[in-house]
Amino acid sequence: MSAKVVVVGSLNMDLVARAQRLPRAGETLPGESFSTVPGGKGANQAVAAARLGGSVAMIGNVGDDAYGQQLRQGLDAEGIDCQGVNTCLGVSSGVALITVDAASQNCIVIIPGGNGLLTPQAVQRFDALLQGAEVIICQLEVPTDTVAWTLARGRELGKQVILNPAPATGPLPADWFAHIDYLTPNESEAEALTGVAVTDQSSARLAGERLLQLGAGKVIITLGAQGALLVTAQGHQHFPVPVVQPLDTTAAGDTFIGGFAAGLVRGLEEGEAIAFGQRAAALSVTRAGAQPSIPYLAELTP
Repeated sequence: MSAKVVVVGSLNMDLVARAQRLPRAGETLPGESFSTVPGGKGANQAVAAARLGGSVAMIGNVGDDAYGQQLRQGLDAEGIDCQGVNTCLGVSSGVALITVDAASQNCIVIIPGGNGLLTPQAVQRFDALLQGAEVIICQLEVPTDTVAWTLARGRELGKQVILNPAPATGPLPADWFAHIDYLTPNESEAEALTGVAVTDQSSARLAGERLLQLGAGKVIITLGAQGALLVTAQGHQHFPVPVVQPLDTTAAGDTFIGGFAAGLVRGLEEGEAIAFGQRAAALSVTRAGAQPSIPYLAELTP
């Protein structure tokens, strides 16, 4: 059976240190705990979509190291089709160095490793996966030419194309927008893409409308505890998020994307799929780690 959600993106091993606060430049702080946790925005979104009811395939790269073996094994254990996960010889797997403070805020340094070697040709080798998909998801932790090729191919195939523009450091190439059905930035990413400082629903609406003007099909701006705002040519709709006590916000956005995609392929209406992703993300922030925090469908079923 073809995978209904295909994720083209990154696989990282997250090296997570917890401390009371984030260090300042040049400062050394005592930490409280350390763990290694499978992550990477691509892999996180694939795991979320799989746990939340989607049939999923992953296209990406790992290195020929112990982390690479663990990352592949983790996806296999979730029932994710890993035929498109390639091992790059002589290269490390992607690594994310994450520090989390007592308020559950984090700072992250990413070493691309094998993710940086994911070429358009590497993705094209698994075009059959793209052809069989209903939803194709991309992020920005692999080379931009690979993202560009995948977005264009998704549009050519008539699939629903989701771009999670993370991490965004500036505007997207102008020719990308016409290939995107759903553009899903958070507040800081929306500001990087538009120059609009996003702090609330009103500023999020303005940023979303600018992204529509650039050619995006629809825009979903995630606002953390303020929920999410869907902006379309027909108007906008706010989706509140359940109130929870956060422990760790790592992978909350990825959980939302995966949950939203899983909802779409399970036949939920657009608004229902957004609300479903919001519920999954809210539950994820009450738990530590990236993939370990992502909930399963049964946990969200009344």
